[in-house]
Amino acid sequence: MSRIIEERIARLASAAPPGVLSGGLKGVEKESLRVGGDGKLSGQPHPIALGSALTNRFITTDFSEALLEFVTPAYANTWETLRVLCEIHQFTYERIGDELLWTTSMPCLMSDDSGIPLAQYGSSNVGRMKTVYRNGLGYRYGRKMQAIAGVHFNYSLPGAFWPVFQDLEESSQDEDDFRSQSYFSMVRNFRRLGWLALYLFGASPALCKSFFGTDDSIMPSFDKDTFYQPFGTSLRMSDLGYSNKAQARINISLNSVDDYISDLSCAICTPDPAFAKIGIDADGERRQLNVNQLQIENEYYSPIRPKRVAMSGERPTAALRRGGVEYVEVRSLDLNVFDPVGINQNAMRFMEAFLIYCLLQDSPEFDDALWRENAANHSGTATKGRDPEFRLIDRGSERPLTEWATEIMRDVRAIAEIIDRGEGGNDYVQAVDAQTELIKNPEATPSARVLEELRQTKMAFYHFAMANARGHKEYFFEIEPLGGERLRVYEDEARNSIKRQQEIEQSDEISFEEYLANYYSQDGCS
Repeated sequence: MSRIIEERIARLASAAPPGVLSGGLKGVEKESLRVGGDGKLSGQPHPIALGSALTNRFITTDFSEALLEFVTPAYANTWETLRVLCEIHQFTYERIGDELLWTTSMPCLMSDDSGIPLAQYGSSNVGRMKTVYRNGLGYRYGRKMQAIAGVHFNYSLPGAFWPVFQDLEESSQDEDDFRSQSYFSMVRNFRRLGWLALYLFGASPALCKSFFGTDDSIMPSFDKDTFYQPFGTSLRMSDLGYSNKAQARINISLNSVDDYISDLSCAICTPDPAFAKIGIDADGERRQLNVNQLQIENEYYSPIRPKRVAMSGERPTAALRRGGVEYVEVRSLDLNVFDPVGINQNAMRFMEAFLIYCLLQDSPEFDDALWRENAANHSGTATKGRDPEFRLIDRGSERPLTEWATEIMRDVRAIAEIIDRGEGGNDYVQAVDAQTELIKNPEATPSARVLEELRQTKMAFYHFAMANARGHKEYFFEIEPLGGERLRVYEDEARNSIKRQQEIEQSDEISFEEYLANYYSQDGCS
């Protein structure tokens, strides 16, 4: 262990209450494309039986009308989070007829951008803003990229941790400032070390050629219908997937909450010549919210975001300015095709311990050299992370991924032991040990398992994904049906969400342009 994290872990283990790291809140947002029985993207509108995509707290849509997003509340126990995620799947499958949920991050059969319908949220100002924003994303980056799906893991440390940690650090800072500073330490280290999540949980080493066309210069061909990277882990997170080259020129500081807010606000207020060429209104269509570097904060893609729950109509940066960081959102996890809900408890438990590691580890501020290292490590792991010859860059020096990962795992396991001490079991240590085995045996990683399945079954990626989509639907119809009070929770939410959308639409009293002006004025931008 490095000296700083060794001391911090030792102090937490010896001087803190047993439950100091137990009970942090975990939530999941999981995206899945609705597809027809032929595997093509659904052209049907969001099913009314699922409620309003604008206001349903469990089921919404992301970029496309066909891209469902399932949202769990945040729970102290991973099994509660997984239970709700499973229930949302059951509720949904029973209401989408013959359609399937695509089970991989890389999309199904794709034609061109015009065949990907934008998500619709009704006629209210807030609903219209969400759709126009998505239209802007399509014009700026292409709709296909926006159809890539993933799992977002939301996490906050237990409330009891903060006063204990602040005392151990002998900090006299304001409590909110100390918490925000600590979360930004976590965010910086996750940006520096997040290649480990791509290696362990990446499950997109292959994709259907329909995503790019049949140009074989893009990457190697697995077969006539499938592209792949032999040692790839997460093409979703590579330069060919959900990685935004157009945003490379936008420098958003992670050195403090104030710098972060300032840089995001500046990007939202700064015109971009390329986006200006797109225009705002053309041919009777609102093409984008504005012509600036970012339309809104969420357009800035990052594998992890510092967040605070915003009030109605409040901008994310305004929420952070109001109360500091409340939790983090990890956005770099692929859908695990081998899990019916796309993630499992072992993954969540490991991610929890790893995020705590990122908070406790020494976290130097970023400079240009460190940003370049991070980018190289991230893209390299995404495309060739299982290659025995692959090397990461650690502050100017090359080192094997397995060596660096093993070093991190020792510290993460020590943190897992502290969590387990408070939980009264050994679930977290077992979760870390399971991931440590993947470092020793790359062929057991999800990405390697996907390629092995393709080889064994002699299937193209499309047929492999379709078989899994059908299998997962069968799974949810075969397990114990959702009923009683648990079913009523989702039925009531679907029904009431439609009423809430109607109330929002009826309450609008200002024009769309006035609404946007008020929204942007929260942080001094108009």
